[in-house]
Amino acid sequence: MTSLVLVTGGTGTLGRLVVPALRDAGHAVRVLSRRARDSGDGVDHVTGDLLTGAGVEPAVDGAEVIVHLAGGPKGDDEATRNLVRAASRAGVRHLVYISVIGADRVPLGYFRAKLGAEQAVAASGLPWTTLRAAQFHDLVLKVVRQMARLPVVPVPGGLRFQPVDARDVADRLVGLTLGEPSGLVPDLAGPRVYGLGDLVRGYLAAAGRRRPTLPVRMPGKAGRVYRAGGNLSLEGADLGGRTWEEFLAERLR
Repeated sequence: MTSLVLVTGGTGTLGRLVVPALRDAGHAVRVLSRRARDSGDGVDHVTGDLLTGAGVEPAVDGAEVIVHLAGGPKGDDEATRNLVRAASRAGVRHLVYISVIGADRVPLGYFRAKLGAEQAVAASGLPWTTLRAAQFHDLVLKVVRQMARLPVVPVPGGLRFQPVDARDVADRLVGLTLGEPSGLVPDLAGPRVYGLGDLVRGYLAAAGRRRPTLPVRMPGKAGRVYRAGGNLSLEGADLGGRTWEEFLAERLR
């Protein structure tokens, strides 16, 4: 084994892909999560709460690299500040963070918290790498499934997305973790841009379902930013290889 890598959010969609890849690369891996889990298969599970700071210092102790994947609908900025303080005291040599494309442009609380977390990482004094990724296929599937439960599916016009496969993100993150600290690296997005209506219709077709759709308008500043593509990365981004259609064919088969 080489260095010890601490992974926050190691039991989530992305973490379940990153953790075994790091272990297979020869690293000792420790996973920090809020719920107790049994250790095994070369992975040490510890409990802690990034929002309160409870258990964070023991989790960080001895780790040379931290891969910060934990996130939620709110509070990511405060959670990251707590992690950064503990990591600085522990002398971590590389902090890797996953953020979201549009963190500095979309005027919604989730994106503001992600930007605050990015700023905490960059100001930590630690060597760091931050990757902004598009929405995962898994998240888009969850959203369109919920929308398709309605007898008529409302589709905000002008909204475009560039969903990326979590496996592509995991591959990129593992490569960044095994490399040198690189600061803010190029965004990672999916290979195609879709209107929200296209994503809904693609899901309905793959699931063998029919629903009428109703165009609606997303109001306010957030709507204007989305319609202007503020959540996209159309130039200079790295592109994943798996499309929405390929993901649906695999997931819904």
